[in-house]
Formats: sequence, structure tokens, C-alpha cells
Amino acid sequence: MPTPCIICVAITGSLPTKADNPAVPVTASEQIESTHAAFEAGATIMHAHVRNDDETPSSDPDRFARLKDGVEKHCPGMIVQLSTGGRSGAGRARGGMLPLGPDMASLSVGSNNFPTRVYENPPDLVAWLASEMRTYGIKPEIEAFDLSHIFRAAAMHKAGEITDTPYVQFVMGVKNAMPVDREVFDFYVHTVKRLFGNDAPWCAAGIGANQIVLNDWAISSGGHARTGLEDNVRLDRDTLAPSNAALVNRAVELCEKYDRPVATWQQARAMLGRRTIVA
Repeated sequence: MPTPCIICVAITGSLPTKADNPAVPVTASEQIESTHAAFEAGATIMHAHVRNDDETPSSDPDRFARLKDGVEKHCPGMIVQLSTGGRSGAGRARGGMLPLGPDMASLSVGSNNFPTRVYENPPDLVAWLASEMRTYGIKPEIEAFDLSHIFRAAAMHKAGEITDTPYVQFVMGVKNAMPVDREVFDFYVHTVKRLFGNDAPWCAAGIGANQIVLNDWAISSGGHARTGLEDNVRLDRDTLAPSNAALVNRAVELCEKYDRPVATWQQARAMLGRRTIVA
């Protein structure tokens, strides 16, 4: 039987605003409602950023706490993954929400270029974030913007800085970083299997119009898929996505196309080694 596909929904991000797409959820109540619809559609991981009242990105632990509590209440069993990304804060403020003890948190283990800036992830900060995740029993999702990031995750795993098999997500299509290239994608998959074993779970995310491309490649190749309004606000060039759930539905359709069952939250937790809960 094919491995069930875990669908992650990145609900908000740090960049898209309601001017880009009115469906982008900004307030905690909007985010919880949007996440619930995506959960009902088949998403089992919620990747979360939070915003200030003026829609600018925030790293406020209180905002993360309200969102986490609401999702756990209304989407029982869903894996909550909080972002430690660099657009929302600087230095250790990026990990200020980790004492909340989410199931997962993103961890970028190296630096790279973004469209207008350098995405800085200095080694001392990466080590501290990883240490906090170990302290609070949080599984890191390794956001690999470059091949070197996969090897860095392997070195951290060998050193005990990452305690279980790394869950690597390939991020492709960010301007000035790794473009969407099938040969590179295939080599990423080969590298993960070589470094972490053939059964190591991995995920892929594509930016903008490339979201559906990476969904297709990942699902057809046995990996897991990320979708959502953080990465892409459109269904096509002329049509705004009406919701996060609509983007999840596209991934579900690809699972059906490739005869991949959509993972339940119980299956997703088992595959990623997250605690079993009673919903």
C-alpha cells in the first residue's frame, strides 16, 4: 500500500496581505477558522506565522499561544507547527514561542539569499533554536533552501543536536535561492534517502505558481506536500485562491491521481513520531 501523504497547510506566512488576497487570514480568529476548513479538507499539519494588528509580521508568543490553543481546540489531532522564520523577528526572539511546546517548529539551518535580502541563519542561532526544540520536545522541520542545508541537518543529527530522523522540506522557487528544477529535486530526494534512510519522510514546497508543480512532484515521488496561502495566493494567473482549503483540495486531487491516500492526523503523528492524543 502506498505511503499516506501528509498535507501541510501554511496558512498565513509573513508576506501576503489582504491587499494581495482578501482570503489571507490575519487575526487569530481568522487563522483558526481557515485552519479548521483546511483540516476538514485533508491537511494534518498547520504551519503558522502570526501578525500584528496592522498585518506586519510578529514573533509575539502571546499571539502564537492564542492561535495554538484555538487550533488544538477546534482541530483536535492536527499537528501544530510554529515558524521560527527570520521575517518575523531577529535573533532569539525568533524562538520566543518555543516554550509553548508545539508539536513541531520550522528550523532553517543555513543562510541564503531571498528576493531583496539575505536570510541569515548564523550557526549559533541555529544551535540555540535546535537546543530549545530538544528542551521542549519539539520536532524540527528542516527548511532546506539549498543542498548544503540537507547536509547540515545530517551533521546536526549525527552530533545529537537533532535527536530523531530529520524531517526535511525542500523549498524551491524563492527568487535568488533554489529555482524549481526537476533534476535538483530528484537529487534532493536521493540525498535524503542516502543520508537518513529510504524510509525517512520528506516534504516539498513550491512558491507562487510553482506550488502545484512541487505538490505534483512530491506526491508522485512518495513524499509529503505543503500548500497554503503563505506560499501562493492564486489558483491560476487569473484566479485568486478563495481559501487555504481550496489549495488543500488541489493537493488532495493529486493524491487521488497518484493513488496516494491522504494521511489522517493519526497517521501523520505516527509517521513523524509525535505524541498520540485522544481527540
